[in-house]
Amino acid sequence: MTTVAATAVSPVRRLLPWLRPQRARLLLAALLGALAIGSGVGLLATSAWLISRASQQPPVLELQVAIVAVRAFGIGRGVFRYAERLVSHDAALRSLSALRLAVYDRLAIVAPAGVPAYRRGDLLERMVRDVDTTQDLPLRVLLPYASGAVVAAASVVLAWWLLPAAGVVLLVSLLVAAILVPWLTARAAAGGEAATAQARGRQQADTLTLLDGVADLVAAGAGRQWLDRLARDEQDRMSLARRSAWASGLAAALGVLLSGGAAVAMLIVAVPAVRAGTLPGVELAVLVLLPLATYESVFAMPAAALALGRVRGAAARVVAVLDTPDPLGDDRPGTTAVPAGDTPDPGGAARTTAGDVAGSPPALRIRDLSAAWPTGPQVLDGLSLDAPPGSRVAVVGPSGAGKSTLLAVLAKFLPYQGSITLDGVELRELSGDDVRRRIGWCPQSPHVFDTSVAENVRLARPGCSDDEVRAVLDAVGLGPWLDELPGGIDTAVGDHGAQLSGGQRQRLGIARVLLAGHPLVLLDEPTEHLDENTAELVAAELLRALAGRTVLWVAHRPHGLQAMDTKVTLA
Repeated sequence: MTTVAATAVSPVRRLLPWLRPQRARLLLAALLGALAIGSGVGLLATSAWLISRASQQPPVLELQVAIVAVRAFGIGRGVFRYAERLVSHDAALRSLSALRLAVYDRLAIVAPAGVPAYRRGDLLERMVRDVDTTQDLPLRVLLPYASGAVVAAASVVLAWWLLPAAGVVLLVSLLVAAILVPWLTARAAAGGEAATAQARGRQQADTLTLLDGVADLVAAGAGRQWLDRLARDEQDRMSLARRSAWASGLAAALGVLLSGGAAVAMLIVAVPAVRAGTLPGVELAVLVLLPLATYESVFAMPAAALALGRVRGAAARVVAVLDTPDPLGDDRPGTTAVPAGDTPDPGGAARTTAGDVAGSPPALRIRDLSAAWPTGPQVLDGLSLDAPPGSRVAVVGPSGAGKSTLLAVLAKFLPYQGSITLDGVELRELSGDDVRRRIGWCPQSPHVFDTSVAENVRLARPGCSDDEVRAVLDAVGLGPWLDELPGGIDTAVGDHGAQLSGGQRQRLGIARVLLAGHPLVLLDEPTEHLDENTAELVAAELLRALAGRTVLWVAHRPHGLQAMDTKVTLA
């Protein structure tokens, strides 16, 4: 992934880098859309001429070209519209995939220290609904205007060629429909489309909070309060939806008025021309019906104005995620991920790579370390310790002393002051990926995904065999439990590991670390959820499996501490 400095441009313009790789497809889609609309205009105009001319009962050979043209326009309209939908949606979905990947990549860089400002439900809304909404930019804003402008211009030229005054009438009506009506529509919505994204994010966040804490809320008697809050969220969102619906209705009404008014205006200028002999009578029907047919070219423009409001609101929320500065300094603050190939990475050549530090267990050296979580007080202040290659260091202390914070810093999840080196290389000079290739961390409450036991462990090393998975599960003491399961390692663990106990969840996380083979391992309370006998067995098996690696063992309980080379106490 490359980076480019963020500039003071609108959020909508910030989406354009993801559309540029698809510009050939979008241009083709615009051409196909123009051909589809043009076929509709040609169908109605040719049909009007054919009916008028046929009423004069000319030789049938004079009508053959018009008859064939009517058939061609009728078939072409459907074929071109289908092709336009196929090409435009292909381009939009390709750009959408690239944008969603960029958002995910950004979160992977800045998490966890860089995302506490976002509520979980709101962040999910940004990643899913808001990113999806950005596809309206090419599909419902850019392409309708591009295709419509081409057909409108061609229709005006046709009307001018038949009767100059008719060309002026059609030009004025189309300009009003393409510029004034969308402006009035956007004014009527009054920012409602952009505000809808914020309202949806707030509603999603409140809903997820209620679902996550429903038991505690009911026990505390606060359930009704949260239901009322969700009701207010829904009322706010529906109010914005009504405003948008009213604006859409206004646009539709103005469109009917304009197309009908243009047809009447055509009669006003064309009938005298027929009487004066400057316009053949059979062409009168063509001019009268031309505004009705051509209006399809500008029909989507008021809706495009509303779609632009939706895109603007969603883009602002997506760009806010893309612009989240990395608190660890892996890239320059205020930079935004863009598709590879748009801009070279100015810092890529100087960044230390994993290959520079790969190898045997590293020597860890910490001097005058200070750190804190972004929303909390400083819990580490002036810590120093040494962990030679292959050593085992125990970190003990009361709750809140900073033990877990120390591990988060070493995994490069938090910024720090002071010095941390791996084999003499400063930690802040390494990228997060480089660090986490060398350092494996098993947190106190590892996340368990709603899949099988084997797939949860295999996350640490995709592609490993079932035998390798079973071996590490045996090493952490889960062998007897697996033997009792009818599906063995293929047994599903349920949503968030609902089928697992706290101890089983903890050992599953340790198994991941073992399977990954990191030369430096951070263990946060590895025996916390185990009974005394099991804790002793797991500690012994774990230390045996980690032989030869550098280990930092954070613990409240004494299990395994007697085998440590060094013990560091945090106050």
